[in-house]
Amino acid sequence: MLAQGARMVKMPRQVMRYSPSAGKHTLHTVERIKKKRASELKWGQRRFRRVTAGYRGFPRPKPEGREKPTKRVNILFRCSETGKAHNAPCKRAKRFELIDK
Repeated sequence: MLAQGARMVKMPRQVMRYSPSAGKHTLHTVERIKKKRASELKWGQRRFRRVTAGYRGFPRPKPEGREKPTKRVNILFRCSETGKAHNAPCKRAKRFELIDK
């Protein structure tokens, strides 16, 4: 059984939305934010490398159960007038698709 928010989301590539930088509603292009590669210089990554080095084994237990049915989708709206980008709150979706209208 799927969760309440488990659905396929189809979103247009361009939407009218309020832009704080322009101070009015303007046309925005929609982009999906993808996860970047972890930086080796960040403290969490340095600690992870230190803990897993040598014969100590993996520092965290494997997650029990299964994967979640939905993933959080991060969306970025870019204003066509000012070029400034605005983040939107994360939505949960099984599949996310940008479509042309």
